[in-house]
Amino acid sequence: MTRVWRLGFGLWCWLMFALAVLLALLAGVLAPRLTWRRHVARGVSLGYLALTGTGFVVRGRERLPAGPCVVVANHASYIDGLIMQAALPARFAFVIKSEMVRVPLANLLLRRLGSEFVERFDSHRGAIDARRVVRTASAGQALAFFPEGTFTAQIGIGRFHPGAFVAASRAAVPLVPVAIFGARAVLPADSLWPRPGRIEVEILAPLPPPATTGRAGANELRDAARAALLARLGEPDLCA
Repeated sequence: MTRVWRLGFGLWCWLMFALAVLLALLAGVLAPRLTWRRHVARGVSLGYLALTGTGFVVRGRERLPAGPCVVVANHASYIDGLIMQAALPARFAFVIKSEMVRVPLANLLLRRLGSEFVERFDSHRGAIDARRVVRTASAGQALAFFPEGTFTAQIGIGRFHPGAFVAASRAAVPLVPVAIFGARAVLPADSLWPRPGRIEVEILAPLPPPATTGRAGANELRDAARAALLARLGEPDLCA
């Protein structure tokens, strides 16, 4: 791939991303119903992948429970949020780090899509946010998390924050691990310049609510989800 071609491809990807954000923002402002806004966001995410020639396939959709559940996915790239928006049904709300509140347009769009924000660094604020997310899950809302919270250029799975597993355990809903392949190659952590590639999403077998209650049950779910993702992705455990 020549340098000129890479430059042209990267510019085209960013142009398509800007168009996708604009369409999603318009829907976020104008569409009166949350379900409509989420369907538009999913559609523009799929449109971005198609218009940039990014191969995209989702396997295992039949494994998603029909009712409330908590999904957890590995996190390796800035494009992961868009990927999961495209892969999951519109009934899912995303749980996102609170730093995104400080990004004006992203804040507006994410709020209009019914996203939940959680604080990672202030323990008191984080505890309040965690209780709110548990109430949301208990009320029947399907939630999607990136439990690592962030990503680095190093290949592997980092430490999991407890929020997703506490929510699934206390709400007594299934927890579904989801493996994302190819995102790191399409948009590396140490670059903002997209590359052509193929992305695959595999929805793994749901984990039932643990018999054990409290933190022990959440830890049981965390360890089971981590083992499933490590086995499927074949990446190193960065916490080992």
